[in-house]
Amino acid sequence: MQTFSPTRAAVVFGTLCVLFIALMGRVAYLQTTGRQQTISRAERQQHQTLAWEARRGGVFDSRGFALALTIQKLDVFVDPKFMQEVYAEEGHTLVEMDDAIQKLASLLDKDSLTLAQLIGERGDSRFVKIGQDVDEARIKEILKLNIPGIGLVPTSSRSYPMGSLAAHILGGTGKDGHGLDGVELRFDKELAGKDGWERKLKDARRHAIGVAAEDYLPPQHGQHLILTLDTNIQLIAEQELAAACIKHHAKKGEVVVMDPSTGEVLALANYPTFDPNDLDSASNDLRRDRTLTDPYEPGSTIKPFIVGPALRWHVTRVNEVWPIPGIKYKTPYGRTITDVHGYGPLATWDVLVKSSNIGMSMLGERMGNEKLHRALSVWGFGRQTGIELPAENPGKLNSLPKWNKYSTESVAQGYELMVTPVQLCRGFCAYANGGSLVHPTLIKGVLDSEGHVILRNKPTDLKLLPEVVDPHTAAEMRQVLCDVVVRGTATHARSETWNIFGKTGTAHISEHGQYSPTRFNSSFVCAAPAEAPRLAVAFIIHDPQGEHYGGAVSAPHAKRLLERALTYMQIPASPDLQPPPANIQPVLFHVDPKAYSRKTKTQTADIHD
Repeated sequence: MQTFSPTRAAVVFGTLCVLFIALMGRVAYLQTTGRQQTISRAERQQHQTLAWEARRGGVFDSRGFALALTIQKLDVFVDPKFMQEVYAEEGHTLVEMDDAIQKLASLLDKDSLTLAQLIGERGDSRFVKIGQDVDEARIKEILKLNIPGIGLVPTSSRSYPMGSLAAHILGGTGKDGHGLDGVELRFDKELAGKDGWERKLKDARRHAIGVAAEDYLPPQHGQHLILTLDTNIQLIAEQELAAACIKHHAKKGEVVVMDPSTGEVLALANYPTFDPNDLDSASNDLRRDRTLTDPYEPGSTIKPFIVGPALRWHVTRVNEVWPIPGIKYKTPYGRTITDVHGYGPLATWDVLVKSSNIGMSMLGERMGNEKLHRALSVWGFGRQTGIELPAENPGKLNSLPKWNKYSTESVAQGYELMVTPVQLCRGFCAYANGGSLVHPTLIKGVLDSEGHVILRNKPTDLKLLPEVVDPHTAAEMRQVLCDVVVRGTATHARSETWNIFGKTGTAHISEHGQYSPTRFNSSFVCAAPAEAPRLAVAFIIHDPQGEHYGGAVSAPHAKRLLERALTYMQIPASPDLQPPPANIQPVLFHVDPKAYSRKTKTQTADIHD
């Protein structure tokens, strides 16, 4: 008979206590953390959450033509496990299965051996994508094959129906569906919308039983953008820009077309361009919108923006004659300023018409750096315009303390400052509309996914905009700039139908810290018709080969752009241009009043600027 052992009893009691404590711990775990894990596991087994992708909004021009759309395409997938099970159950041979895969591969433009190997390696998988963005015709042929395990998945794809047209405005989207440049990037949040979701209750066989109201959140589809752009004018601008660059073997160029009374951008073009449907073939440099990202020294196209304020402030008069000595002029501190032609004394009127660097230098000296700086500041140079596109460069207008004695003549000739084509076109709009500085805009309105108007941008009343020159000065400048086209540096821009006014520019390109003697930026800024301007244009060609003056390179194509666009807009022909006032004609260089009638052959003039 075994005697009682206190030690053994203690061990048994201790063991029972440990087991009891462990049991209590297990119960506590199952009632807390374990319970939540069990519930979560049951949720995963009994429910399935599906995402509902929001459809990206479209982009349209001002007349409703689609520039960017989201379209539904189909991806093809295969369920390898199901395919093999069906072929096995129905007694098909491997040869029959290989034959079906070969036909499928042919329709998907894939190698049959590679496809067969992929299906074999993923034999236990239930989903293997084998075709992306398959067109409708091939989808029909694939379905006719009646291959078990083949399925279709709808996907969204961004499409640009007009190809490269307005590519730099649109910008394009990446593989994740989000915008990369242009309005696609600037308005990515509005265009993208918000994805939705639903949570389905499943039975043991994973069949859907139902969806509770609180388990469904519909997607909020993206908003639609209506641009101020007119695709016909955009096409004309791109064609004329490409023609100019190709003709003169130029590396690049830009064009901006605006409505001067509203600031609406009707066209914005870069050369070379790209197709947003194929962004893989477009470098970052090619996609950059240089009309607002790449400022340049404008040369003589800056001169109207100095002369206008000088006339308004009574620093000079259009009939004041400047004592220009000839082809060269030495400044008070010894710097030599050169003109292409030596006309001798010229009135302020002809300083612009003939684009005299000497005359502008004399005017700059009289104004002094403070007034010269203020004259350019009022046009917004050196500041962003606020156009609704990303990465706008403010250009460059050095603060007054950074100017020196050389700045006076340099700035008066369009150097030592930098502007963008958008800024230049915006400034010229003020001469066209009577003196008001408009806000460039690209967005005409916004619609929700159902087509209801969310935002309608109405043009700001010109009277509420900053006045950079008074209406009298603006009208006087328009007449002077019309004469630039009749007997000045832009005779190649004269139209037989409409009165065009503008200013040419030819500026040396800076490289390696100095100005190249053989490389130029050739430009022409203009508007028409002069009596009631409807379009303003900035036309810039960079580094043309051979002929390089703005009057010969940019002006002819800007004229054709205006003529084609005004014809499309059905703008009536202009009346004959009035010659300079009789009291001013005597101080002008070789004026023939008959030359202002378009029925008269344009008189010979200098285009060297």
